[in-house]
Amino acid sequence: MSGVPQESVLGPALFNIFVGDMDSGIKCTLSKFADNTKLCGVVNMLEGRDAIQRDLDRLERWARANRMKFNKAECKVLHLGWGNPKHNYRLGREWIESSLEKKNWGCWWMINHMSWQRALAAQKANCMLDCIKRNVTSGLREVILPLYSALMRPHLQYCIQLWGSQYKKDMDLLERVQRRATKVMRGLEHLSHKDRLRELG
Repeated sequence: MSGVPQESVLGPALFNIFVGDMDSGIKCTLSKFADNTKLCGVVNMLEGRDAIQRDLDRLERWARANRMKFNKAECKVLHLGWGNPKHNYRLGREWIESSLEKKNWGCWWMINHMSWQRALAAQKANCMLDCIKRNVTSGLREVILPLYSALMRPHLQYCIQLWGSQYKKDMDLLERVQRRATKVMRGLEHLSHKDRLRELG
């Protein structure tokens, strides 16, 4: 059986020790988080494709030697970047299915654009703001600012290094959420939009 035992402190720790040598001999980038494994590589020539396939073969041999199984139904190939040749890969004898999107640690990875992730971040932050407006009667900066920092900002900043805004329309979407938050605070009416955003830090 594979997986991390739930509701246990010792179980996941022992599992991490057990899979600690999984990346031995791997040439591409291997990311491990609990029982989740990601293999990443750059493919601009056939050598890159062959390197990824060799590492997949190594992982399959490691799993067999350690009597583990990869959940092949969960394994997906995500081809990122313009002009990607979209090679096929296999894990063991089974071909890995390609996907246009994949949710990874709460962030959506999508082919060639991350606008969906930005829209989702804005939507969650707006929901938090609506919750604050419904439940907090005070509009004082000293009250609203800590709530914004604790409840809204995490949604706007989570994994921003990955999906960070490249287009003005996406930046405007996120700034609209922040402007809404400044309108809840009393005493900022005389400030310009930029100065209001600065108040949020």
